[in-house]
Amino acid sequence: MYSFQVGVLGATGAVGQKFIRLLEDHPWFTIKTLGASKRSAGKKYKHAAHWIEKTEMPAKAANMTVQECRTEQFSEVDFVFSGLDSSVAEEIERNFAETGIPVISNAKNYRMHEQVPLLVPEVNPDHAALIKKQSFTDNGSGWIVTNPNCVSVPLSMSLKPLHDAFGIDSLVVTSIQSVSGAGYPGVPSMDIVANVVPYIGGEEPKVETESTKLLGTLAEDSVTFEHFTIQATAVRVPTIEGHLLSVAAKLKGSPSLEEVKLAFTDWDNPIAELDLPSSPSTPIRLYEENRYPQPRIHAEREGGMQTAVGRLREGTVMDIGYVTMAHNTIRGAAGGAILNAELLAAKGYIS
Repeated sequence: MYSFQVGVLGATGAVGQKFIRLLEDHPWFTIKTLGASKRSAGKKYKHAAHWIEKTEMPAKAANMTVQECRTEQFSEVDFVFSGLDSSVAEEIERNFAETGIPVISNAKNYRMHEQVPLLVPEVNPDHAALIKKQSFTDNGSGWIVTNPNCVSVPLSMSLKPLHDAFGIDSLVVTSIQSVSGAGYPGVPSMDIVANVVPYIGGEEPKVETESTKLLGTLAEDSVTFEHFTIQATAVRVPTIEGHLLSVAAKLKGSPSLEEVKLAFTDWDNPIAELDLPSSPSTPIRLYEENRYPQPRIHAEREGGMQTAVGRLREGTVMDIGYVTMAHNTIRGAAGGAILNAELLAAKGYIS
């Protein structure tokens, strides 16, 4: 249906490698250029990257020569995916957008920019219209779209049916996060093996703000954030992949537990009819078994793109409690960005 040449910025890092693996056989997107630091530029990708994915390094990517993340090296791409570290992403992504090369980013730098969509296609596909309000180029050819923090994805996905059905008053959220969320090499083994680290720097403010933008209302030139409060705690645990969240929610109207269950099971996916290649057939799955979901068992369901919900129960302080879980480096990072690109292609924002 579509055919686009794409670039990957930050290609040698953990998220960049996930982009390369997920794009290997993508029906719409073909990798044309790989970008990384000056240290890696000029090398074959197989010599520049310390490959940590579970599958073999794709042969085509392995033999590509890595370029520096400069716009002149990406003149033949239709857009770029960015897996750049936030320490360098802001300037590089802006340079690409100002040159007329769209950027679909996993970095945090532009998530709170008023005209930059913070996008989860099943939650707020209409926010993509903010692209037309950006001023990186005079003709609108260059723009930036971001996906949220890897915790904000399952949180906003699980809240969407509740927000649509009832409205949300307040939340208490504890995120129980796997070590892959720290990148590679991640948390030192002496800190995490047989241990729990009850603090992840900079994580809690993202959780407390991003979902209110994702569930907000599109206005003329920006998003009006939803007005509910979130108290977040972020904890690192020695699981490999999959972030699990414990959520206690106060809902408007104090619905019954049965009404809340129906909100999850009857929710309609707003992008289902687009048939996007990375879109899961069941974006949100409600598990009845009290011991589900579990990261090791469920993180890779539907290609790592499904959000799982379980332990749904009446609360004693708040109205309801539940747990939710998603694959942090697929749904919460590279896979989410690829789904964003598919949505933007289907809606005509990428040409």
